[in-house]
Amino acid sequence: MKGWSGRGKLAKINIYSRGTVYFTHWVNAAFFVLMIVIEPIRERTPAIAVTGVLTGTVSAFVCARLLRRAMDAYLGQGEVSRVLLVAGGALGAVNAGLGLIVAMTGVVGRRDEGLVYLAVGGLIPFLLVHSLLVPVRTTVLVQGSLVTGITGLLALGGAPWSTLVGTFLSAAFMTGWMAFAVIASMWGLKVVGELRDARDVRARLAVAEERLRFGRDLHDVLGRNLAVVALKSELAVQLARRGRAEAVDQMVEVQQIAQDSQREVREVVRGYREADLRVELEGARSVLGAAGIICKVIADEVDELLPAPARSALGWVVREATTNVLRHGDPRRCTISLGAVGGAVVLVVENDRADTASLRPDGGGSGLAGLRERLAAVGGTLEAAPVRGARFRVTARIPAAGVPAARGAGPDGGAGAKQEAPGREAVAGGEDVA
Repeated sequence: MKGWSGRGKLAKINIYSRGTVYFTHWVNAAFFVLMIVIEPIRERTPAIAVTGVLTGTVSAFVCARLLRRAMDAYLGQGEVSRVLLVAGGALGAVNAGLGLIVAMTGVVGRRDEGLVYLAVGGLIPFLLVHSLLVPVRTTVLVQGSLVTGITGLLALGGAPWSTLVGTFLSAAFMTGWMAFAVIASMWGLKVVGELRDARDVRARLAVAEERLRFGRDLHDVLGRNLAVVALKSELAVQLARRGRAEAVDQMVEVQQIAQDSQREVREVVRGYREADLRVELEGARSVLGAAGIICKVIADEVDELLPAPARSALGWVVREATTNVLRHGDPRRCTISLGAVGGAVVLVVENDRADTASLRPDGGGSGLAGLRERLAAVGGTLEAAPVRGARFRVTARIPAAGVPAARGAGPDGGAGAKQEAPGREAVAGGEDVA
């Protein structure tokens, strides 16, 4: 069993808050039983004293159990037994009746205002339970009605106005203060618990986000590399069957790609992997050209207008789009354009002879979904859809301050995109497509 020092902060707050509620309950119950014994003995009515002790004691234990369940219910950790609730209410009513009889005798007969406590003390244990199970407005309404009713009964018994005013104020303060103490203690405990739950959720979300990042980066890193490895391996096989020495060169490149992939996977695991936009553009031109695809890269120097995370996101778009060009369909031409349009840096990758069914432009694939997540993180958007028959276009846009209104690649970018100030242009694949 852990000592106080061995408990966590939340456990200590839980013990303190519940302890405050129990302390309030037991002090009130003990005081009521004590007074319900002393006054009837003074008035020589032992039957009331014995009955009051029995009902007061039983009510104290029943309401203590009810309090535990009511606190759990307030915190959303359980429900209150209706049987116990009815029993607690009935015992509270009996206590209130006995206390009211004794109070009316003492207040009216001897002007002993201190006995007013007995008129409400017997109901307080149940009122504490009630205050945790209903809204604050209902608590105020019920307790106000009870205090008003008790004051009215004393008025009917002939109590003077000064006593009635004192009774109303003291009874209202007593019931209100105890209910406030109980509700405030449990409200504080509930808030602390919600903060703890929010912290746990935040920790789980951080883990989930890291898993998503790892899976997305692994897909983006290995997707293109594996596609190139498969392509070059197939080429090496064909060259080897023909007895060509170039087969060795192709396998050397495969080996280099495998080693690069190992390094990139290690960077992904460590969380350091970033994509360099210019490197990815050059890599796309080289890879597509090696695959026999005529690739035209039109790149303005607008990427410098973007922060590093945004440039990296566009680099991942180039890498994933290049992978899709290699994997889907039998393309002959591909155009990659980077420019500025309407206050945004726009990247367009378009190829012909695409297998649009397997590309799933609705974003169902993990690659396009991952790109949308990357771009959304830097305020960008991604569009991927077939255009003009068997052509497929991927368009990424990232807002950038200081970008001219119309320049470079646009929604209809590609080989025919109009430029006011052309950037660098490179063609790979064996023929010029300008």
